[in-house]
Order: sequence, then C-alpha cells, then structure tokens
Amino acid sequence: MRRKPKVPPAPLPQRDGIDPVRLRLPAEGAWATVRDHLVDRLPAVDPERIDAMLRERAFVGVDGPIGPEAPFVPEAFLWFHRELPAEVPVPFAVQVLHRDEQLLVVDKPHFLATTPRGRHVAETALVRLRRDLGLPLLSPAHRLDRLTAGVAMFVVRPELRGAYQALFRDRLVRKEYEAVAPYRPGLELPRTVRSRMVKERGVIAAREVPGPPNAESRVELLERRGGLGRYRLLPSTGRTHQLRLHMSALGVPILGDPVYPVVLPEPAPDDFGQPLQLLARVLEFTDPVTGEPRRFESRSALGAWGSYPDWAAGRADRTAAPFA
Repeated sequence: MRRKPKVPPAPLPQRDGIDPVRLRLPAEGAWATVRDHLVDRLPAVDPERIDAMLRERAFVGVDGPIGPEAPFVPEAFLWFHRELPAEVPVPFAVQVLHRDEQLLVVDKPHFLATTPRGRHVAETALVRLRRDLGLPLLSPAHRLDRLTAGVAMFVVRPELRGAYQALFRDRLVRKEYEAVAPYRPGLELPRTVRSRMVKERGVIAAREVPGPPNAESRVELLERRGGLGRYRLLPSTGRTHQLRLHMSALGVPILGDPVYPVVLPEPAPDDFGQPLQLLARVLEFTDPVTGEPRRFESRSALGAWGSYPDWAAGRADRTAAPFA
C-alpha cells in the first residue's frame, strides 16, 4: 500500500485567526500547468480570478509563490487564503470557563459555529478565540452544533489534540444536555431512546430508518411548568442532530428547532431572537494527559424557561406546530 506523503507546514501564516486553505495536487493528470488544474479543481471560482491570484502570487507551494506558468507537479501541496463570505456578526460573547496549558473550555453562545464551515468562517468560536486570546495553534477537541449553546472544549497544544479528540471518538466523555420542550402527558420518562439514524449529505434533516440502532439517548424530565418541560438529555452516541431528532420522535420537539419536526423557512441572517432551546450543560471525563477527573459545566440558562409566552410571540409566523 502506497504511503501518503507527509504534509509539510503551511508557508502562509494565519490571517485574523483563519488558516490558509491547503490543496494537494493529484498523483496523475493531463494538466500542463497548475493553473489548468486549479480551473478544474475550483469550478466555483471564476478563471479570471484564478489568473489574478496567480499573478499576485497568492498561491504558495513549499518552495515559494506559484506563478501563472508553473508546471503541474503530481502530489505537490499548495496553499492560499480564501476570499471570506460576508457574515453578520453574532452579537453574543464566548465566555471562558477554564484555561490551562492543555485545554481551553468555553460557554459557546447560540448561533455561533464551533469551527469554520461553509458560509460561517470568521464568525466561529475557534477563529474568535484564536484571535482574541492570541492562541493561533488552538484546535477543537469536538464540535458543537451552531444552534446549540453550552460547553465546548478546545486543545491549546497541537501535539495533544489527538489524545483529547480520541476521548470523544471512543465515547469516553460523559455529556449532559438540557432542553426546553413541550410537556406531553402520558409520555413515560425517564426512558432510553434507541434508533438507527441517517444523515445524508446536502439534506438538512436527519431521519430514522429500520435497522440496528446507531444512536442512543436517555431522556429525563427535570421539572414541569404549565405546558412546558425542562429535560435532561444524556447521549451515549454522538450522531448529528441526535437529541433533536429523538425529542421530536417522542412528540416533544425542542423549542426553537427550525428543522424538527418540520423544516421551517430559513430566518434572516440577523435574526437571533428565537434560539434553539438546547444547552450542552456538562462535559465530564478522565484527562488522558494528567489522569485527573475533569468536569466542566455551563453557566448559561435557556431563555425560554419561565418566559415562554414572550419568547414564543415572535415565532408564531414561522412555526408549523404549537409548543404548548
């Protein structure tokens, strides 16, 4: 089996906390120049823009900037800084819960993505923290959904990233979430929900299908207030949208969910008024570096609990199902 070439360090620095994009040229191809390959590889970028970037020496390889006539070299690496999409600033702060030489743990607000992805690049927790705290080598230990608030953990030292990411991969982290959702009389709780989930690329909603379970969540009712309940959610697995789908399947969709039970029209980019009422409350694990027990708990609260009538008033024109 052919070994993959070692990835060299990026010759371009970060820009405002954002890493340069790295491309690796394929092992085979009929392209005479790097420019010819880039036109095929980056169809969303106008060829004239690629030509301009090459003239400006914006593409850089291990030996320096790449010009317009640079020949195609199989398996060569090159880097460049992408043009950032226009983003509406998320008007909520990231609160630091814990910081030491290994870890940075924060309270991530609703609407802020954990890491750059798609149209969310600069307005992400990782980029903000790198920039504001002067931690250019910071990396995520896991990912928290953009619409979910709560405890998110980052690794300070690159050489330790694998050890902490393995905790989440190997399900060695106890996760506890809190949610506000309708109270459903007759729903027997606590209970453990098991199902087989499928999340297709390009489709916003996950779905349950027949087959062996690959997602498991424990659901507990903490307290009831009128037609609402405050729930503790304990996932044993980490499928995308797992808790949201399981709660919806129980007939108690989480307040503010724009996807479950039905996909709602996307709100305006500057609409931050109806956050998903889901909070990552606790992360608990044995530290793989120090061997010590670790527990981090969010200091945030879900806004809908105790103020549901006011909270829901602005949502009536966007929801397809009542919450009480």
